[in-house]
Amino acid sequence: MQKRNVLMISVLLILFFFPLPAATQEFKEIPLVKPQMDSGRLLMHVLKDRRSSREFSNRKLPIRVISNLLWSACGVNRPESGKRTVPSAGNWQEIDVYVATAKGLYVYDARRHRLHPVLDRDIRALTGSQSYVKDAPIDLIYVADYARMGNAAPEVKDLYAAIDTGFISQNVYLYSASEGLATVARGTMDRAALGQAMMLRPDQRIILAQTVGYPKK
Repeated sequence: MQKRNVLMISVLLILFFFPLPAATQEFKEIPLVKPQMDSGRLLMHVLKDRRSSREFSNRKLPIRVISNLLWSACGVNRPESGKRTVPSAGNWQEIDVYVATAKGLYVYDARRHRLHPVLDRDIRALTGSQSYVKDAPIDLIYVADYARMGNAAPEVKDLYAAIDTGFISQNVYLYSASEGLATVARGTMDRAALGQAMMLRPDQRIILAQTVGYPKK
């Protein structure tokens, strides 16, 4: 007991004289604001303006925009059933949306509408080979969790993971067009290096990445 007390006192003294870096202290769960249902433009106008953009400002996205963006991507729109703004084969809901920022990597918790911290490190440069990915405010990474897809054959899992990711990516495109944001979906990346950095399991597969930010002026 005496040794344990001495150890605890030593740890407290170390933390007092050598506190954790500010970035580590600030890297924590982020509650998102309630999605704004009265915002947005007419659907036909949004469809007309939907496009891929490859030039981004480094201006940060406000929490309101990030909240609306992620809810649009795959948020819960029917709380009584937990179903989403996008369809999902077999209601597997196997696609996780990771958010890479300058501060670190998060994963979107659709049920609680918040971001969980995953990695206290900026990995935006690993999300693609394009020069803009490291400077844009956020890079979304769509990861399929094959463990949620039951005993389906591998080729079936591959097919539906790709289809379900497409639904999410298109919702991001539509929200971006409505909000005046720039976005582009990307498939070119070193998946092995990115997966290792994200500490993914073998049954988690990176399907696609998508950069989102304000257009460069």
